[in-house]
Amino acid sequence: MLQSLDIRDFVIVNHLELDLMNGFTVLTGETGAGKSILLDALAVAMGGRADSSLIRENCTRAHICANFYIPPEMQVLINPWLEEFGFTTEDDGHTIQLKRIIEGSGRTRAYINGSNATLHQMKELGEQLVDIHGQHEHQLLLKPGAQRDLLDRHANLIAIREDVSQAYKNWMAVEKKLKLAKAAGQNLTKEKERLEWQLEELNLLSPKQGEWGEIQVEHSRLSHAAELIDGSQELVNLLSDGENALIDQLSKAQTLLENLLRMDHALLGAKEALEPAVIQVDEAAHTINRYLQKLDLDPERLSLVDSRLQEYYRLAKKLHCQPDELHQVWGNLQQELSSLEAAQNIDAIEKELANTLANYLKIAKQLSRARKTAAEELSKDVTEAMQSLAMLGGTFNIDLIPLEQGNQFGLESVDFLVAGHPGVKARPIVKVASGGELARISLAIAVIASRGSAIPTLIFDEVDAGIGGAVAQTVGSLLKKLGQSHQVMCVTHLPQVAAQGDHQWRVQKIIDHQQTFSNIQILNRQERVQEIARMLGGASITDTTLRHARELLGQ
Repeated sequence: MLQSLDIRDFVIVNHLELDLMNGFTVLTGETGAGKSILLDALAVAMGGRADSSLIRENCTRAHICANFYIPPEMQVLINPWLEEFGFTTEDDGHTIQLKRIIEGSGRTRAYINGSNATLHQMKELGEQLVDIHGQHEHQLLLKPGAQRDLLDRHANLIAIREDVSQAYKNWMAVEKKLKLAKAAGQNLTKEKERLEWQLEELNLLSPKQGEWGEIQVEHSRLSHAAELIDGSQELVNLLSDGENALIDQLSKAQTLLENLLRMDHALLGAKEALEPAVIQVDEAAHTINRYLQKLDLDPERLSLVDSRLQEYYRLAKKLHCQPDELHQVWGNLQQELSSLEAAQNIDAIEKELANTLANYLKIAKQLSRARKTAAEELSKDVTEAMQSLAMLGGTFNIDLIPLEQGNQFGLESVDFLVAGHPGVKARPIVKVASGGELARISLAIAVIASRGSAIPTLIFDEVDAGIGGAVAQTVGSLLKKLGQSHQVMCVTHLPQVAAQGDHQWRVQKIIDHQQTFSNIQILNRQERVQEIARMLGGASITDTTLRHARELLGQ
């Protein structure tokens, strides 16, 4: 549940620190006081769109921080997600903090538990913590696909629908490949001949990864073998084997130093410096001798290496690449030829097409069965709710219409049908429902869908617009009952709904030094009477409206 909300310099909010409570909380106040601004701030903290226009005038940045308590039953779902993306948890995973900062430049920064986060991560996590129902949500019922989305969300079918979508894409990709293979014909044959011609010489060369560098080194060594032998032998003579060899001269120097040291130890440093030089010269001589033993004139090997080197140069020029890239080019051409041969295998592609279609149908039929069950249950529940929402005798039905060919959303379209009165044939909701009926049906669906929701915090932003009287009383009762299992917040202008709240906050607009601020006051019992009386009677509060307000609270 949402524990606290800290908002600074957001729209007309200067600074608000709100501690939220369990149950059903109502937010009331005059139009324009800033009730929906609080929900907008929460939406921004959950990864919603934001720009510099949301920063309070004359301020450099806006800051929104939301803290959530995560009950044990939700930790098993949320903590693995946090660990997967490297977000630390506090208090053994009981709390989560979402923070968003909007800079004057329009740039925003997002944090989860103090660590940098992407907006996608904020949204993904936020959707598991809070479900916001907007005041114009009922209008979504008139948009194509919205009814299908609503049913699938209600029945938790989004995951399997994504599987259907992926299976459909796979099916379409293979179908496209089959069409291309059939249409290509002679072009594919020519392309295959070109690849085979290029590969013919590359197959003979069989260039290996890193070979180009190796044969360059070997070619240089073999082509200069005579110079290397003569030079190495001369080095050996200078170091150890010739007259006045360096090793002999160093040995004489060592003997002379040792004699002098008997007379003066000040030469000890020179002796210590000379000793490693003797060792290093001796090691160099041995190393060159070993090199000489392995070095040999090999004209045949030189001819082979030279021939391979020239072949590398020739094919690199022919294929417009560098010699050291021939190995990669060879692999790419082999892969292209393999793909081309596979593409020409119509029988294999048709078999692949049949498999992808069968897989799509298998998953899509699972989705259809789940939709059918969910549609029957939701139709029954919404019909029952309509009886108490001034639509007595009305019915609601979800019609699943089979498609000639499935699409990425499954094998059927979804159509909401409604009959507002008894004895009237149910017809598509987009054709027969009035604005008020749409609002009531949408609210009924939202409340029913939320009953089984694992999301702990539910927010309703003026979803009761367009209703009143006894219906408003019923809506308040529905939300209050929902507040027994969830944390529910509702922005409302209806006194019948406000009176049902376990808690009531009044949002006020305050003008101070020619600046406008939004402020929130948590109301006690007497203050609630005054606020509900204002909602009943407007600016003029009479004894009658006060009595009526007490009656509503008493109920």
